[in-house]
Amino acid sequence: MSRQDQFLDVIDRDEAQRRFHAAMDLSPLGTECVPLSLALGRVLSTTVSAAVDVPAFDRSNFDGYAVRGEDTSGATELQPRSLQLLSERIEAGRVPELEVLSGQAVVIATGGMVPRGADAVVMVESADEESGRVLVRRSVSAGTGISFAGTDISVGEVVLRPGTLLTSRETGVLAAIGETQVEVFRRPSVAIFSTGNEIIAPGKPSRPAAVYDSNSRVLADAVLEAGGLPWFGGIIRDDSASLQAAVTSALAEHDMVLLSGGTSKGEGDLCYRVVRELKQPGIVVHGVALKPGKPLCIAVENGVPVIVLPGFPTSAIFTFHEFVAPVLRRLAGRSPAATETVTAELAVQVNSEVGRTEYLLVALIPADHGLRAFPMGKGSGSVTTFSRADGFITIPRHTELLVAGESVRVQLQGQGLQPADLIVIGSHCPGLDWLLTELQRQGFSAKLLTLGSTAGLMAAKRGECDLAGVHLLDPETGQYNTPWLTESLQLIPGYQRSQGIVFRRGDERFEGRSAEQLAELIRSQPGLRMVNRNVGSGTRILIDQLLAGARPAGYAVQPGNHAAVVTAVAQQRADWGVAVAHAAAASGLGFVPLQQEQFDFVVPKTRLHRPALRVFCDLLGSAGMQTFLAGLADRKGWQGRSDQ
Repeated sequence: MSRQDQFLDVIDRDEAQRRFHAAMDLSPLGTECVPLSLALGRVLSTTVSAAVDVPAFDRSNFDGYAVRGEDTSGATELQPRSLQLLSERIEAGRVPELEVLSGQAVVIATGGMVPRGADAVVMVESADEESGRVLVRRSVSAGTGISFAGTDISVGEVVLRPGTLLTSRETGVLAAIGETQVEVFRRPSVAIFSTGNEIIAPGKPSRPAAVYDSNSRVLADAVLEAGGLPWFGGIIRDDSASLQAAVTSALAEHDMVLLSGGTSKGEGDLCYRVVRELKQPGIVVHGVALKPGKPLCIAVENGVPVIVLPGFPTSAIFTFHEFVAPVLRRLAGRSPAATETVTAELAVQVNSEVGRTEYLLVALIPADHGLRAFPMGKGSGSVTTFSRADGFITIPRHTELLVAGESVRVQLQGQGLQPADLIVIGSHCPGLDWLLTELQRQGFSAKLLTLGSTAGLMAAKRGECDLAGVHLLDPETGQYNTPWLTESLQLIPGYQRSQGIVFRRGDERFEGRSAEQLAELIRSQPGLRMVNRNVGSGTRILIDQLLAGARPAGYAVQPGNHAAVVTAVAQQRADWGVAVAHAAAASGLGFVPLQQEQFDFVVPKTRLHRPALRVFCDLLGSAGMQTFLAGLADRKGWQGRSDQ
């Protein structure tokens, strides 16, 4: 079999990891000595034993009088024991000159060195000075108020062991025993390249068909988190010679090379053509039965791994954490990352592809009876899915279906589960975004899942959220939202907004026409490409009423928010769509009103007591906020903060 034929020889996850680990030495890369001031976050490589006692002397724990405990026996408020007060005053940092004899006492400060003869300290609040004597009004036993030399750390005691991650706690211990330098494992140096003609650097002007390079940033920071030292080699265009030169140079100077993009066999994917030239042993994995992450490519040359991660952000970061981070941690001398799992109930049915282990990213929502797991269904091209997910479900490769309500195990990401102060599920609205931003400014966190009005209403009924944004019209009564309430729900009045047809200004097919004329036009000319909205949203209901059964081109394109609709029209991927007026105004699009609708909020009555919800309601009901929301259609900069 030729080397080319081996590409995309899809294997399972465990076999891929076994091949990767077998192809290189996973021992820590070596050690180096660094100043203690630079040791935070590094991994200790040697045993540290104390060369001094801590404390180094018998030390007073508080302000008072150093005494012999037996001299205070029987002392009370009414019958104090009288002791001779010595003239010396022992401040912190001063070596005592006098010895405390029987019947004597000496003033001592917190941290002061206990003088010879004394074996206890009486608190200053428990004694009075009178005519050169100390009246002790509370008896103390030997050892009271004293930290004896070596009781914290003694000479020769092991204080830290190899493999310890140095946090502020450990660096404080090292400083306490007088260390100024420390031996740590060397951090693996990782070269990072982004590839593709479509990639542009953040800060550069945007252009059609181009995407900003987010992978290099997230990978560099993920390398730091895993104990490595990232080096960004830039964006490499689709040129074999340039990419080959960059990889060859990186192999000579770094401990690992990361490429993102170009992992499959497409005509424009050059990364695999470069890594196939590597030897000893060369490519060990190209294709893993995973979702996301199938086209992962791993090669090793002379002990230096070259990993070609998928180009899509979620796939890239997920495969990094699954395959690359564990190797980096071992090279850096770190222990494996701790994992934590929780049990949750799956909120919706999930179909999975048989033959691939699927990692399904989910948001965890505290419901009335445990956690509910909502799939984060934005796909591997999303740059927000991974960051907003609380964890993931592993769906075995032979499982085709998970049913709604099924109990699942969720592996948490980051430092455990930190529920938001306010859970919002339902319809999207730019005004809601602004309200949640204001809530954040007041110290409350929020999690927003824009699943549509219907999904929000059902989530509120099931006690899965604190708040549901809804704009559902009942065709029989002509009323918004109130007909859908139950005994367990309460309506929080919101604000009005205008929904209408959006189009590019200057388009003669739409300019100057009424809503009725436009409705007839789009129903009679299916070639006018539309952009739809997600099923279950109030906007989708309005669109279906407008179309009256017609299915124009673009009907199957169903983004989940107004911003995506206006962007599709502005970029000429669609000729028209339906969105709220203020989204159209912000994008400079033409707008013909269809419906003045009421955007309200539904709350489970069991959640009304929550502090974040009360603050949200106060914000929403304030006169300044209502004025601001009413004027959003005239504000192109609606994302900004209100002056109210």
